[in-house]
Amino acid sequence: MNLYSNIKKKIALILALLMIAALCGCVGGEKATTLYVLNWGDYIDEALLTEFEEESGIKINYTSMATNEEMMVKLQEPDCIYDVCFPSDYIIEKLVAKDLLHELNKDNIPNLVNIDQRFMNLDFDPGNKYSVPYMWGTVGILYNTTMVSDPVDSWDILWNEKYSGQILMYDSIRDTMGVALMKLGRSVNTRDEQDIKDAEEALIAQKPLVLAYLGDSIKDRMISGGGALAIVYSGDAMWCMDENPDLAYAVPKTGTNLWFDNIIIPKTSKHTEEAEAFINFLCDADVAAQNAEYIGYSTPNAPALQLMGEDYINNETYNPPQELLDKCEIFHDLGDFITVYNDAWNRVKSYVG
Repeated sequence: MNLYSNIKKKIALILALLMIAALCGCVGGEKATTLYVLNWGDYIDEALLTEFEEESGIKINYTSMATNEEMMVKLQEPDCIYDVCFPSDYIIEKLVAKDLLHELNKDNIPNLVNIDQRFMNLDFDPGNKYSVPYMWGTVGILYNTTMVSDPVDSWDILWNEKYSGQILMYDSIRDTMGVALMKLGRSVNTRDEQDIKDAEEALIAQKPLVLAYLGDSIKDRMISGGGALAIVYSGDAMWCMDENPDLAYAVPKTGTNLWFDNIIIPKTSKHTEEAEAFINFLCDADVAAQNAEYIGYSTPNAPALQLMGEDYINNETYNPPQELLDKCEIFHDLGDFITVYNDAWNRVKSYVG
């Protein structure tokens, strides 16, 4: 009987511990919601994730991605788990066309009023039915002032033989093909096969001058003095210049690609109201200011920019003048024509002179 009694006590204790463990994961008797978030690397102040969890009782499971295309694949999987994602402009256009996005309930996002109207109602999401602006910026040339003596005001400098073996390009179809197209005076959204052929030939001609085609590591290479010229996003340029005062950033006077990363909710999300609460949190002026200062990218949140002060407001890398923005072009979804870009880029990458 004593042995039986001891066994019963142990079972009762185990059951009690299991109940306590279950209750610890609950708020008000209900299991705490977990939001699955997919974002770029180094693209949010993670202290804000903790703050949101503490304020809301909602847990965040955070995963990073390397490319828009990687995110596109994940969102098309039948067992997609993500609730909040941060894609770029042309990918949002594609996601809308494929009916993969949840239409936002803006009543749950009152802080949307903080977003500068210049960044609302853009072509890739008219009326912002499916997305909320998160960050924006330009593509330009980061250069080392101790190595580069020529004016950096044209894409042509990336083809200057003086800098052979010191030029870094993005390992990215749209960005690097886009630079070649802009050098040639063509649209970054062209669907003309001759334009793509000309851009391919330009990149093949440039290839002997290129030290490497890189992703995020392009920043570390420039900071360490491992290159004279590099294609970078404006926010990355801000961070690099903070780390190495010999670096400077320029956008060619003919214009560049203007990009936007917005926040979306996949149609497969099972926690849309919680996801909208998270978006609303990120649109709070104080939160957006802290986040933008941490990341280094330009915020579309007007009161947040005012909180950040004159150093940001008057910095043309961070906040380019409107006359430059008027010369810029936003990427659009190319549909099936993207295969022409892909094929040309693969030939550039595989070319051996």
